[in-house]
Amino acid sequence: MTSRRIAVLGTGANGASIGADLTRAGEDVVFIEQWPSHVEAMRANGVVINTPEESLRTQVNTLHLCEVATLRKKFDVVLMLMKAYDSKWAAQFIEPHLKQDGLLVGVQNGMSIDPITDVVGVERTLGCVIEITSAMFEPGVVERHSNHSRSWFAVGSLDQSTIGREEEVASLLRHSGTVEVVDDIRATKWMKLVSNATTLVPTAILGLPMREAIQIPQMRAFMLACGEEALSASLLSGNAILPIFGLTASDVADRSQVVEKFLTTLMSGFVLPASTTTILQDWQKSRHSEVNEINGLVAQTLQSFSQPSPANSRVIELAQRIENGDLMPSIENLDLLLSV
Repeated sequence: MTSRRIAVLGTGANGASIGADLTRAGEDVVFIEQWPSHVEAMRANGVVINTPEESLRTQVNTLHLCEVATLRKKFDVVLMLMKAYDSKWAAQFIEPHLKQDGLLVGVQNGMSIDPITDVVGVERTLGCVIEITSAMFEPGVVERHSNHSRSWFAVGSLDQSTIGREEEVASLLRHSGTVEVVDDIRATKWMKLVSNATTLVPTAILGLPMREAIQIPQMRAFMLACGEEALSASLLSGNAILPIFGLTASDVADRSQVVEKFLTTLMSGFVLPASTTTILQDWQKSRHSEVNEINGLVAQTLQSFSQPSPANSRVIELAQRIENGDLMPSIENLDLLLSV
């Protein structure tokens, strides 16, 4: 089989971890990254992936964004792990370097599939759901809290033109975790968005690890309310309720228990005690978060159906105050969060 040429576009905590797995598996991988210090650290020392079980250093082929213009060979597969709000410009940036029959895969939170297809077309797009818990605060070093057995992906086609090609991407991601090929990737991504709306931003507002936040009874109830609104938004959009995280159809047969089931499964199978969300990590780095692409999408969707979103709207309000510098992530925000 001819070696595939793979790009990992966006090599933060998750991207670097996946890219290192692919490199160690013998794939032809190029890291493409926008953080100069991270690029230089990886060139000098490789990328270090620390897991609860081991620490692995992998020498990788790394390019800064500005060096992509020097490439002469195009990519068969691009795994894009940029923030969801960067999806459109990142797709436009990499499109000239994607083969005519290549595949661009948004391995991201949020509903980034439409901005990607707008740029490269549905015939060159596959959808993906990712569940990995990791962090990066030092250039070249990833703290991967979820090892391969605790990492999960779903891959699926958006159009008839790519049906049968899912395995081209699934075979890559299996180097990093469990992969399911699904028939309805849009609905599956909405199910992950339900989980993300429940956990990511609400716990970040309190500045706490996820496991610690849900030990507060009122907080857990609020988080579930966020998830219920997200599930309603998905159903109103015409999506079916589908299992994620390795669950089965029978596990999600009772609509009233779906959000609780997702939360329980996430906490028991994928999240370690000290794991913080990507949202909190962004705020700790003084960066914008994906709140608009997660809870914001829930509120926007419900509004389009003339439905209220009190829990998610409160999350958005407080998240925006944090990003504007008016609040700090803190347990002291609990009363503000619950005063819906």
